[in-house]
Amino acid sequence: MKHSFCLIALATYALMTASLVDAQTAAPQNAFAEMLARQAAIPDTEGSGPFAALKEETSSLPDHVVYRPAHLDKLGNTKLGVYIFGNGACSDDGASSRLHLLEIASHGYIAIAPGRIRNGPGTTKPLDAPKPTPTDANGKPVFPPSPTKHTDLISALDWVLAQNTDAHSPYYKKIDSKAVAVSGYSCGGVQALRVAADARIKTLVVMNSGLFVPGTAPKGTEMDLPKSQLDLLHTPTLYILGGPTDIAYNNGVDDFNQINHVPVFLGNVLNVGHGGTYWEPNGGKAAQAVVAWLNWQLRNDKKAAAMFVGKDCGLCTDPSWEVRKKKID
Repeated sequence: MKHSFCLIALATYALMTASLVDAQTAAPQNAFAEMLARQAAIPDTEGSGPFAALKEETSSLPDHVVYRPAHLDKLGNTKLGVYIFGNGACSDDGASSRLHLLEIASHGYIAIAPGRIRNGPGTTKPLDAPKPTPTDANGKPVFPPSPTKHTDLISALDWVLAQNTDAHSPYYKKIDSKAVAVSGYSCGGVQALRVAADARIKTLVVMNSGLFVPGTAPKGTEMDLPKSQLDLLHTPTLYILGGPTDIAYNNGVDDFNQINHVPVFLGNVLNVGHGGTYWEPNGGKAAQAVVAWLNWQLRNDKKAAAMFVGKDCGLCTDPSWEVRKKKID
Protein backbone atom coordinates (compact mmCIF):
# COMPACT_ATOMS: atom_id res chain seq x y z
CA MET A 1 0.00 0.00 0.00
CA LYS A 2 2.84 2.39 0.79
CA HIS A 3 4.37 1.88 -2.66
CA SER A 4 0.95 2.16 -4.27
CA PHE A 5 0.26 5.49 -2.63
CA CYS A 6 3.47 6.82 -4.10
CA LEU A 7 2.16 5.90 -7.55
CA ILE A 8 -0.92 8.06 -7.17
CA ALA A 9 1.27 11.11 -6.70
CA LEU A 10 3.40 10.15 -9.68
CA ALA A 11 0.52 9.43 -12.01
CA THR A 12 -1.61 12.44 -11.09
CA TYR A 13 0.78 15.35 -11.45
CA ALA A 14 4.51 16.02 -11.10
CA LEU A 15 7.32 13.94 -9.67
CA MET A 16 9.71 14.84 -6.92
CA THR A 17 12.74 13.68 -8.93
CA ALA A 18 13.39 13.57 -12.66
CA SER A 19 14.64 9.98 -12.45
CA LEU A 20 11.13 8.80 -11.63
CA VAL A 21 9.50 10.39 -14.67
CA ASP A 22 10.21 7.41 -16.89
CA ALA A 23 8.94 4.99 -14.25
CA GLN A 24 5.72 6.95 -13.93
CA THR A 25 5.20 7.03 -17.68
CA ALA A 26 5.68 3.30 -17.92
CA ALA A 27 3.52 2.37 -14.92
CA PRO A 28 0.79 -0.05 -15.99
CA GLN A 29 -2.54 1.73 -16.14
CA ASN A 30 -4.43 -1.30 -14.86
CA ALA A 31 -2.20 -1.48 -11.76
CA PHE A 32 -2.94 2.17 -11.06
CA ALA A 33 -6.68 1.58 -11.43
CA GLU A 34 -6.48 -1.38 -9.07
CA MET A 35 -4.64 0.72 -6.51
CA LEU A 36 -7.32 3.42 -6.70
CA ALA A 37 -10.01 0.80 -6.15
CA ARG A 38 -8.24 -0.56 -3.08
CA GLN A 39 -7.89 2.90 -1.58
CA ALA A 40 -11.50 3.83 -2.37
CA ALA A 41 -12.66 0.74 -0.49
CA ILE A 42 -10.93 1.79 2.74
CA PRO A 43 -13.59 3.13 5.14
CA ASP A 44 -13.33 6.49 6.81
CA THR A 45 -12.29 6.47 10.46
CA GLU A 46 -13.48 8.79 13.22
CA GLY A 47 -9.94 9.30 14.53
CA SER A 48 -8.46 8.42 17.90
CA GLY A 49 -9.00 11.81 19.52
CA PRO A 50 -11.81 12.88 21.88
CA PHE A 51 -14.02 14.20 19.06
CA ALA A 52 -15.33 11.74 16.46
CA ALA A 53 -14.55 13.32 13.09
CA LEU A 54 -16.22 13.52 9.70
CA LYS A 55 -15.49 14.98 6.28
CA GLU A 56 -17.83 17.01 4.12
CA GLU A 57 -18.14 19.51 1.30
CA THR A 58 -19.84 22.83 1.94
CA SER A 59 -21.43 25.21 -0.54
CA SER A 60 -19.83 28.25 1.09
CA LEU A 61 -16.35 26.91 0.26
CA PRO A 62 -16.52 25.31 -3.20
CA ASP A 63 -13.90 22.80 -4.28
CA HIS A 64 -12.63 22.10 -0.78
CA VAL A 65 -13.18 19.27 1.68
CA VAL A 66 -13.67 20.11 5.35
CA TYR A 67 -12.71 17.72 8.16
CA ARG A 68 -14.15 18.52 11.58
CA PRO A 69 -15.52 17.09 14.82
CA ALA A 70 -18.92 15.64 13.99
CA HIS A 71 -20.68 17.23 16.96
CA LEU A 72 -19.74 20.88 17.21
CA ASP A 73 -22.17 21.31 20.09
CA LYS A 74 -20.04 18.95 22.19
CA LEU A 75 -16.77 20.88 21.95
CA GLY A 76 -17.26 22.42 25.37
CA ASN A 77 -14.49 24.92 26.04
CA THR A 78 -12.37 23.58 23.17
CA LYS A 79 -11.75 26.04 20.37
CA LEU A 80 -10.96 24.47 17.01
CA GLY A 81 -7.42 24.87 15.78
CA VAL A 82 -6.96 25.25 12.02
CA TYR A 83 -4.98 22.86 9.78
CA ILE A 84 -4.86 23.81 6.08
CA PHE A 85 -3.49 20.96 3.95
CA GLY A 86 -2.13 20.71 0.39
CA ASN A 87 -2.74 17.36 -1.28
CA GLY A 88 -0.10 15.01 -2.59
CA ALA A 89 0.57 15.67 -6.28
CA CYS A 90 -1.30 18.99 -5.80
CA SER A 91 -4.28 16.87 -6.78
CA ASP A 92 -7.91 17.91 -6.56
CA ASP A 93 -8.84 14.86 -4.52
CA GLY A 94 -9.53 16.44 -1.16
CA ALA A 95 -9.96 12.94 0.27
CA SER A 96 -6.56 11.63 -0.85
CA SER A 97 -5.19 11.93 2.71
CA ARG A 98 -8.52 11.46 4.47
CA LEU A 99 -7.36 9.12 7.24
CA HIS A 100 -4.64 11.59 8.20
CA LEU A 101 -7.02 14.56 8.15
CA LEU A 102 -9.79 12.77 10.06
CA GLU A 103 -7.27 11.96 12.76
CA ILE A 104 -6.20 15.59 13.04
CA ALA A 105 -9.84 16.73 13.21
CA SER A 106 -10.62 14.23 15.98
CA HIS A 107 -8.23 16.11 18.27
CA GLY A 108 -10.20 19.34 18.03
CA TYR A 109 -9.10 20.84 14.73
CA ILE A 110 -10.80 21.88 11.54
CA ALA A 111 -8.73 20.59 8.62
CA ILE A 112 -9.33 21.70 5.05
CA ALA A 113 -7.94 20.28 1.79
CA PRO A 114 -8.60 21.66 -1.71
CA GLY A 115 -10.60 19.63 -4.21
CA ARG A 116 -13.62 17.36 -4.01
CA ILE A 117 -14.27 14.02 -2.31
CA ARG A 118 -12.92 11.86 -5.11
CA ASN A 119 -12.41 8.55 -3.30
CA GLY A 120 -13.90 6.60 -0.44
CA PRO A 121 -17.23 7.07 1.33
CA GLY A 122 -19.31 10.01 0.16
CA THR A 123 -17.49 10.41 -3.18
CA THR A 124 -18.93 13.42 -4.99
CA LYS A 125 -16.73 13.38 -8.10
CA PRO A 126 -15.02 10.11 -9.06
CA LEU A 127 -11.38 10.20 -10.08
CA ASP A 128 -10.65 10.43 -13.78
CA ALA A 129 -9.06 7.49 -15.52
CA PRO A 130 -5.26 7.85 -15.48
CA LYS A 131 -3.69 9.15 -18.67
CA PRO A 132 -0.11 8.82 -19.94
CA THR A 133 2.05 11.88 -19.38
CA PRO A 134 2.50 13.80 -22.65
CA THR A 135 6.01 14.43 -23.92
CA ASP A 136 7.64 17.07 -26.08
CA ALA A 137 9.57 16.52 -29.32
CA ASN A 138 12.61 15.44 -27.30
CA GLY A 139 10.65 12.88 -25.33
CA LYS A 140 10.69 14.88 -22.10
CA PRO A 141 7.49 14.95 -20.03
CA VAL A 142 5.24 17.97 -20.37
CA PHE A 143 3.46 18.55 -17.10
CA PRO A 144 -0.09 19.88 -17.30
CA PRO A 145 -1.26 22.68 -15.01
CA SER A 146 -1.68 21.45 -11.46
CA PRO A 147 -5.25 20.61 -10.48
CA THR A 148 -4.93 22.87 -7.41
CA LYS A 149 -2.98 26.05 -6.63
CA HIS A 150 -1.33 27.31 -3.48
CA THR A 151 -3.89 30.10 -3.49
CA ASP A 152 -6.51 27.45 -2.69
CA LEU A 153 -4.88 27.11 0.73
CA ILE A 154 -5.25 30.84 1.33
CA SER A 155 -8.88 30.68 0.20
CA ALA A 156 -9.48 27.97 2.81
CA LEU A 157 -7.81 30.04 5.52
CA ASP A 158 -9.79 33.16 4.60
CA TRP A 159 -13.02 31.15 4.71
CA VAL A 160 -12.48 29.47 8.06
CA LEU A 161 -11.48 32.69 9.81
CA ALA A 162 -14.53 34.44 8.37
CA GLN A 163 -16.73 31.61 9.66
CA ASN A 164 -15.55 32.35 13.18
CA THR A 165 -17.02 35.85 13.05
CA ASP A 166 -20.21 35.01 11.13
CA ALA A 167 -23.14 34.74 13.54
CA HIS A 168 -24.97 32.54 11.00
CA SER A 169 -22.13 30.00 10.75
CA PRO A 170 -22.03 26.74 12.74
CA TYR A 171 -18.40 27.69 13.51
CA TYR A 172 -19.28 31.06 15.04
CA LYS A 173 -16.88 31.72 17.92
CA LYS A 174 -15.77 28.05 17.83
CA ILE A 175 -12.39 28.65 16.13
CA ASP A 176 -9.12 29.78 17.65
CA SER A 177 -8.00 32.28 15.03
CA LYS A 178 -4.51 32.35 16.55
CA ALA A 179 -4.04 28.58 16.27
CA VAL A 180 -3.39 28.21 12.54
CA ALA A 181 -1.14 25.65 10.86
CA VAL A 182 -0.45 25.07 7.18
CA SER A 183 0.71 21.69 5.95
CA GLY A 184 0.90 19.50 2.86
CA TYR A 185 2.14 16.25 1.39
CA SER A 186 4.68 16.08 -1.48
CA CYS A 187 3.66 18.73 -4.04
CA GLY A 188 1.17 19.96 -1.44
CA GLY A 189 4.07 20.45 0.95
CA VAL A 190 5.60 22.90 -1.51
CA GLN A 191 2.25 24.67 -1.70
CA ALA A 192 2.39 24.98 2.10
CA LEU A 193 5.90 26.43 1.84
CA ARG A 194 4.61 28.96 -0.70
CA VAL A 195 2.04 30.39 1.71
CA ALA A 196 3.89 29.92 5.02
CA ALA A 197 5.00 33.57 5.11
CA ASP A 198 1.38 34.62 5.79
CA ALA A 199 1.40 36.33 9.19
CA ARG A 200 -1.75 34.47 10.28
CA ILE A 201 0.08 31.15 10.18
CA LYS A 202 1.68 30.06 13.46
CA THR A 203 3.38 26.83 12.42
CA LEU A 204 4.30 24.91 9.26
CA VAL A 205 4.27 21.13 8.68
CA VAL A 206 6.01 19.83 5.53
CA MET A 207 5.32 16.16 4.82
CA ASN A 208 7.34 13.99 2.43
CA SER A 209 8.42 17.13 0.64
CA GLY A 210 11.03 19.83 0.29
CA LEU A 211 12.13 22.45 -2.20
CA PHE A 212 14.08 21.26 -5.20
CA VAL A 213 17.72 22.18 -5.48
CA PRO A 214 18.10 24.97 -8.06
CA GLY A 215 17.48 23.96 -11.64
CA THR A 216 15.83 20.61 -10.93
CA ALA A 217 12.17 21.50 -10.30
CA PRO A 218 9.61 20.90 -13.08
CA LYS A 219 9.34 24.34 -14.65
CA GLY A 220 6.06 26.20 -14.42
CA THR A 221 4.60 23.86 -11.80
CA GLU A 222 3.55 24.43 -8.20
CA MET A 223 6.87 22.83 -7.19
CA ASP A 224 9.00 25.36 -9.06
CA LEU A 225 9.97 27.43 -6.03
CA PRO A 226 13.45 28.78 -5.17
CA LYS A 227 15.26 27.85 -1.99
CA SER A 228 15.18 31.52 -1.05
CA GLN A 229 11.55 30.91 -0.03
CA LEU A 230 12.94 29.33 3.13
CA ASP A 231 14.21 32.75 4.24
CA LEU A 232 10.59 33.90 4.54
CA LEU A 233 9.66 31.32 7.16
CA HIS A 234 8.68 32.96 10.44
CA THR A 235 7.29 30.05 12.46
CA PRO A 236 8.49 26.81 14.04
CA THR A 237 8.58 24.20 11.29
CA LEU A 238 8.19 20.42 11.27
CA TYR A 239 9.44 18.24 8.42
CA ILE A 240 8.27 14.63 8.24
CA LEU A 241 9.99 12.39 5.70
CA GLY A 242 9.81 8.69 4.93
CA GLY A 243 13.47 7.82 5.31
CA PRO A 244 16.16 7.63 2.62
CA THR A 245 13.86 5.79 0.19
CA ASP A 246 11.46 8.75 0.18
CA ILE A 247 11.90 10.52 -3.17
CA ALA A 248 11.61 13.83 -1.30
CA TYR A 249 14.28 12.88 1.24
CA ASN A 250 17.21 14.80 -0.22
CA ASN A 251 15.14 17.91 -0.83
CA GLY A 252 13.69 17.88 2.69
CA VAL A 253 17.06 17.30 4.33
CA ASP A 254 18.56 20.12 2.27
CA ASP A 255 15.77 22.43 3.43
CA PHE A 256 16.49 21.50 7.04
CA ASN A 257 20.20 22.18 6.58
CA GLN A 258 19.46 25.65 5.17
CA ILE A 259 16.95 26.74 7.82
CA ASN A 260 18.77 28.43 10.70
CA HIS A 261 16.53 31.33 11.73
CA VAL A 262 13.45 29.50 13.10
CA PRO A 263 13.03 26.34 15.19
CA VAL A 264 12.94 23.32 12.90
CA PHE A 265 12.46 19.62 13.60
CA LEU A 266 13.00 16.90 11.01
CA GLY A 267 11.59 13.46 11.69
CA ASN A 268 12.09 10.47 9.43
CA VAL A 269 9.58 7.66 9.78
CA LEU A 270 12.06 5.00 8.74
CA ASN A 271 11.35 2.53 5.96
CA VAL A 272 8.00 3.92 4.79
CA GLY A 273 9.24 5.81 1.72
CA HIS A 274 7.35 8.58 -0.05
CA GLY A 275 3.96 6.99 0.63
CA GLY A 276 4.35 7.67 4.35
CA THR A 277 1.73 6.35 6.74
CA TYR A 278 -1.30 8.13 5.29
CA TRP A 279 -3.25 4.92 4.65
CA GLU A 280 -2.43 3.26 7.95
CA PRO A 281 -5.15 3.28 10.66
CA ASN A 282 -5.76 6.86 11.82
CA GLY A 283 -2.92 8.07 9.62
CA GLY A 284 -0.23 6.04 11.41
CA LYS A 285 2.88 7.36 13.13
CA ALA A 286 3.12 10.51 11.03
CA ALA A 287 -0.33 11.68 12.05
CA GLN A 288 0.48 11.01 15.72
CA ALA A 289 3.55 13.21 15.42
CA VAL A 290 1.61 15.97 13.67
CA VAL A 291 -1.07 15.98 16.37
CA ALA A 292 1.62 16.32 19.06
CA TRP A 293 3.33 19.12 17.13
CA LEU A 294 0.07 21.03 16.67
CA ASN A 295 -0.88 20.61 20.33
CA TRP A 296 2.53 21.91 21.37
CA GLN A 297 2.81 24.79 18.93
CA LEU A 298 -0.81 25.94 18.92
CA ARG A 299 -1.97 24.95 22.43
CA ASN A 300 1.25 25.07 24.43
CA ASP A 301 0.70 21.47 25.55
CA LYS A 302 3.76 20.51 27.61
CA LYS A 303 3.08 16.78 27.34
CA ALA A 304 2.99 17.10 23.56
CA ALA A 305 6.21 19.13 23.64
CA ALA A 306 7.97 16.16 25.24
CA MET A 307 7.66 14.36 21.90
CA PHE A 308 10.19 16.81 20.47
CA VAL A 309 12.14 18.55 23.25
CA GLY A 310 15.26 17.17 24.92
CA LYS A 311 17.76 14.46 24.06
CA ASP A 312 15.31 11.84 25.33
CA CYS A 313 12.28 13.22 23.50
CA GLY A 314 9.54 10.80 22.53
CA LEU A 315 10.51 10.64 18.88
CA CYS A 316 14.23 10.69 19.76
CA THR A 317 13.91 7.41 21.66
CA ASP A 318 11.51 5.69 19.27
CA PRO A 319 13.54 3.30 17.07
CA SER A 320 11.13 3.77 14.18
CA TRP A 321 12.13 7.45 13.95
CA GLU A 322 15.36 9.25 13.06
CA VAL A 323 15.37 12.90 14.13
CA ARG A 324 17.34 16.10 13.66
CA LYS A 325 16.53 19.47 15.18
CA LYS A 326 17.60 23.09 15.53
CA LYS A 327 16.48 25.69 18.10
CA ILE A 328 14.07 23.14 19.60
CA ASP A 329 15.73 22.26 22.93
